[in-house]
This record gives sequence, C-alpha cells and structure tokens, in this order.
Amino acid sequence: QVQLVQSGGGLVQPGGSLRLSCVLSGTTFIYYPRDWYRQAPGKQREWVATITRAGNTNYADSVKGRFTASRDNAKKTIYLQMNSLKPEDTAIYYCKANSEHYWGQGTQVTVSS
Repeated sequence: QVQLVQSGGGLVQPGGSLRLSCVLSGTTFIYYPRDWYRQAPGKQREWVATITRAGNTNYADSVKGRFTASRDNAKKTIYLQMNSLKPEDTAIYYCKANSEHYWGQGTQVTVSS
C-alpha cells in the first residue's frame, strides 16, 4: 500500500526557517512524491511547489526565492526548505504524489511572533 508520510513543521518566528519532509512508503514503480500544497485557515488549498523525478522545480510566485524543493530518489523522499518565513505562510502543508490518489497527512506550519 502506497502512503506519503510527512514530518517537520511547527512554530517559527517571522524570518525563520523550517524544513518539511515527505516519504513515500510501499512498493511502487509508478508513483513518487512530487508536489507541495498548503491550505491556510478559511482558504482553498493552493499549490506551492513541484519537483519532478529529474529534479526540475517550479514554485508559486508567493514562495519563489524563499522556498526550495529537493528530493532524494533513493529514499523516495522530497523536502521543502522554507526560509524567510512570513505570517502569511501559516498553513497546513501537504505533499502529493504524481497522482491525485496519494496525499500526505498534512503538517502545520505556524509563523508568528
């Protein structure tokens, strides 16, 4: 059974940094972790970043230059390094595989002084 398990997140002051991780467990040759999304209170879930299996990345304008996605294919893991965090980055962050069927459980990121 394929699952995405997230770790990281927490409470950080504005300007601080956090790193999220997302590991794909289970045997599959098709699926791999690829995308990051977030959902702020009272808002719709929004796309944050994508990292392809080859390591190519794309970012939402709101995080470009502050967030960096990376991956370790051998560990079936993707990461989201978040720097210069702002209060408006506060949200539940989700990772997703290259399929709508597989999402991580979500992890809370709170940016507050």
